[in-house]
Amino acid sequence: MSGRILVVDDNKVIRQLIRVNLELEGFEVVTAADGAECLDVVHHVRPDVVTLDVVMPRLNGLHTAARLRSDPRTWDIPIAIVSACTQGEVDNGETVGVDAFLAKPFEPTELVRTVGKLVREGRQRGRGPEGGTQEKDAGGEDGESDRGGAGMVDAGGDAGPVARPGG
Repeated sequence: MSGRILVVDDNKVIRQLIRVNLELEGFEVVTAADGAECLDVVHHVRPDVVTLDVVMPRLNGLHTAARLRSDPRTWDIPIAIVSACTQGEVDNGETVGVDAFLAKPFEPTELVRTVGKLVREGRQRGRGPEGGTQEKDAGGEDGESDRGGAGMVDAGGDAGPVARPGG
């Protein structure tokens, strides 16, 4: 697999764990320590997927996801929440347009499968009805958004939100 992933977590050990597992599968990984740093680097990194922890200093993961969705340059980047998800976090994540949830502690194979699926889906979103790539304007938008909670996947690839409290 290939793709550039921006991993955002305030825990250095978790960032390194995610990095190693994704790099072993051929992904390029860039990390950020919190949501504010993510917003600083996302335009330079231009990731295929962003993974976000929820509880972080300065700017938490759900607020970061909302900011990414509201920016015309980043609205279409697939986002996965990697956190001990509560039902409230899942509900709030659906509201801001999060694409997938992965509960901590996670299985490395689930992480790789989820990120790989989001990379593929993100690339397919850029394709037009003829199967060719659509050119995006300078603002990064290519028309309509298919966001809004539809098409969310959990780590197992099933449609719909998943909450695994206490994980």
